[in-house]
Amino acid sequence: MKVKTFVLDTNVLLHDPNSIESFEDNCILIPMAVIEELDRFKTRVDDLGRNARQVIRRLDSLRTKGKISEGVPLDNGGILKIIKGSGKLEGIDLNLDLPDNKIIRVAYSIFAKGDDVIFVSKDINARLKADALGIESVDYEKSKVFFDELYSGYQSLSVTSKLIERFYDEKFISLDELKGEFYPNQFLLLEDEVNVKHTALARVSGQDGIIPLVAKFDSAWHVKPRSREQRMALELLLDDTIKLVTLVGQAGTGKTLLAIAAALEQTIDLNKFDKILVSRPIMPMGKDIGYLPGDKNEKLENWMGPIFDNLRFLLRGKNGDPDSSQKKMQDLLSNHVIELEALTYIRGRSIARQFVIVDEAQNLTPHEIKTIISRAGEGTKMVLTGDPYQIDNPYLDSSSNGLIYAVERLKNEKIHGHITLKKSERSSLAAAAASLL
Repeated sequence: MKVKTFVLDTNVLLHDPNSIESFEDNCILIPMAVIEELDRFKTRVDDLGRNARQVIRRLDSLRTKGKISEGVPLDNGGILKIIKGSGKLEGIDLNLDLPDNKIIRVAYSIFAKGDDVIFVSKDINARLKADALGIESVDYEKSKVFFDELYSGYQSLSVTSKLIERFYDEKFISLDELKGEFYPNQFLLLEDEVNVKHTALARVSGQDGIIPLVAKFDSAWHVKPRSREQRMALELLLDDTIKLVTLVGQAGTGKTLLAIAAALEQTIDLNKFDKILVSRPIMPMGKDIGYLPGDKNEKLENWMGPIFDNLRFLLRGKNGDPDSSQKKMQDLLSNHVIELEALTYIRGRSIARQFVIVDEAQNLTPHEIKTIISRAGEGTKMVLTGDPYQIDNPYLDSSSNGLIYAVERLKNEKIHGHITLKKSERSSLAAAAASLL
């Protein structure tokens, strides 16, 4: 097998500190410019700083295996080298004062020798520049899940009329009687193969069969579902056996509203949790919020607007008095029933008996999602919501973000449930904007 040479950009190492182990039996080149950039990141207190330090420590440990400038063996059969770019790119207009261009120069110098080189970067512009020089350029795709093929959490199934009737009578059908591949907590719409209006909505249970939806889960905090998908979401949000719920959908589908309604119901009315913890990523995750005015809650209020909007809506009185809902919300915050937290400070915590909502989770990397979920202690339920088409992180897309990654990797777990919501329920205007603009 011909050995390929992969030149890694800094953003690949910061995205996944274990990425150098992901190219089996090949040669990994890390330009000196990448080491210099890692040095700039290593003192940061956020996840990028942590990842930079982890990569640096790993590279330092490899020096025991030989001269890293000449190449040292990796456990996966590959070779890793750190090399310094040199020489000018004749006839090529690249500003070599820029770190990205220094990295590309290394890839080009190898390409010019006729070697099989591949430039790996999360930066689209860097890939474009390398491609323009004739260098094969790719995104780092180890954690990628193709969004168009994402597990939706439900499917339609054509069955006989007798099976539907038996399901209504017996409240259970074995999976052995159904055709297809199914996942824990997946929803099935059973459709009569003769009369499509004759249907039944079921959920895959832990007993290797399907069961009806639970009647008491048809509303939360006086909020009733407006669509079949929202009803499925409530089933997952209110079921104690499910510890992680992922909700994916475009703007206006009700992801955050349903999550907060379920949190209020189970925390305030049913006392199942000690408090509600709500957070959204600051871009980039971990950016210090100290430059904002006011105390912690006043700082967070500047970027928690969507959460406050939903809380005011849910807490309004029967007459819809906005002053009443504002006072109720402030009381819940001051009594620490609802806590707002920056994701920066979640790492290292053990969060027990809390209903945790992470909004806009599509802006998190797979590693950041792992960091957050692993904070869950005993009795905690976690909900991740997001729209993969509204990503602000420059190095993520609809297929590489942490939310999508979590959905795909956890779909076989009985403590996880997922629903993709497709219909906007916010308003007719919001629905038109989401689908047409």
